[in-house]
Amino acid sequence: MSSTACRQCPLRKRAIFTPMSREELQFTQQFKTGELVVDAGTTILLEGSNSPQLYTVLKGMGTRYTTLENGRRQVINFLFPGDFAGLQAGLMGEMKHSIEATTAMTLCVFRRTALFELYEHQPHRAYDLTWISAVEEHFLGETIASLGQRDAAQRIAWALVRIYERLKAVGMEANGAVPLPFKQQDLADALGLSLVHTNKMLKTLRDKKLVHWQNGQLKISNLPALATVAMIDLAAPEPRPLI
Repeated sequence: MSSTACRQCPLRKRAIFTPMSREELQFTQQFKTGELVVDAGTTILLEGSNSPQLYTVLKGMGTRYTTLENGRRQVINFLFPGDFAGLQAGLMGEMKHSIEATTAMTLCVFRRTALFELYEHQPHRAYDLTWISAVEEHFLGETIASLGQRDAAQRIAWALVRIYERLKAVGMEANGAVPLPFKQQDLADALGLSLVHTNKMLKTLRDKKLVHWQNGQLKISNLPALATVAMIDLAAPEPRPLI
């Protein structure tokens, strides 16, 4: 399989991603070593491992999770096109969570050894990495706020609005629906809910004709009303860098 040239990356044309200068684009192309194509269920990065590679999701979706001492899996969040993965191992020596492909995925592969070249020679790109880390920290804080202050229906509404907006921004929305290939158990884990309660709340939202999640597709019939349930304001996703 041929590798996608950075200048022809289909994600770059999306308004959610900030433009690159010609110099930044050239450096990113040199930083990239190829592409990795994996099947659903493949472990891309393993908790405790020291990966020599960094990744950007080009296609497909994945799940970030950590494994507890009793062997149970705790979902942290989900991975979508444009997301960057592996920075923990690049800066901390090992991954603090695992990443598994939920669907078939194509990932741009970057040399971890060139990470400090980026900081030395491309300060704007280095700032982009810092921005990505800050946004992940902010999202984690928003998740904690949801766990502490939103009830079950509000948590689910919050998650579905955020996911829908993100997938729409990368061109994956059609006729009011986006692909959502995760299991209800994954969503329940990420939101600190039981599977039974999650199923019940999804039915409540469906009966109110707000959302319909079936066969790997999420359709939101009334996004403003769902955002009201979630206690959030609707706004276009903030532009973000693409590594």
